[in-house]
Amino acid sequence: MKISVCVDAVYAGKNMRDAIDDVLANGLDTIEFWGWEDKDIQKLREYQEEKGFCVAAFCTKFISLTDPMLRSDYVKGLEETLDIAERLNCRCLITQTGADTGAGRELQRKSLVEGLKACAPLLEKKGVTLVVEPLNLRVDHRGYFLSGSDEAAEIIKEVGSPNVKMLFDIYHQQITEGDLVRRIREYLPYIGHFHAAGNPGRHELYQSEINYPYVFQAIEDGAYEGYMGLEYFPEDVPGTGLAYAKKLAGGLYRQ
Repeated sequence: MKISVCVDAVYAGKNMRDAIDDVLANGLDTIEFWGWEDKDIQKLREYQEEKGFCVAAFCTKFISLTDPMLRSDYVKGLEETLDIAERLNCRCLITQTGADTGAGRELQRKSLVEGLKACAPLLEKKGVTLVVEPLNLRVDHRGYFLSGSDEAAEIIKEVGSPNVKMLFDIYHQQITEGDLVRRIREYLPYIGHFHAAGNPGRHELYQSEINYPYVFQAIEDGAYEGYMGLEYFPEDVPGTGLAYAKKLAGGLYRQ
């Protein structure tokens, strides 16, 4: 399984170059990050050319898809983000849905689906996958629209594009619904990216009620070809958690 490291989480508050250097020093070659608007993309691209690391994913502009009045702004933001993705040779973009606007849920869902359908031709033309992320409402994201992987999968099916998939965040879905492996097995054809963190606390994978060796094995058994993004806030030095994830991805901690 391929591992990417979310530098905005694992190296929160650290200089981007220093974070990338530490990722590389720990034997990994792929990063991801959150928003791009606060990054110096030209310098990042130059450093990428120098060091040879990959960018697995980053977020498009944070514009709501649940409000149909903002759809043109969202599509414009996606077009800008696709240009950045091309510069960084990144094939996966992350999107949130936006907050629950208070309108009827079916109206918001319709806006979300129609917005994603409007994006599909742009994504297909560029060969980039947009992954829609459910988030937990209980601990971290009260007021967000989409929390369950079941509903996310139905939305992905309704959009009907191979370039629009789900981001299955194992941490968020453990809080929201549990039954992780059964859902992963069922929805793997609709999953374009994973995130992982320990729960509770959102720390390293070994500090968790989640049986990560078993979860990783289920994903591996499903012949998943994308990335597992490490998106946690470490309690130990970053290298300790990265080394564990590397061994987990290589099957060394599985029974």
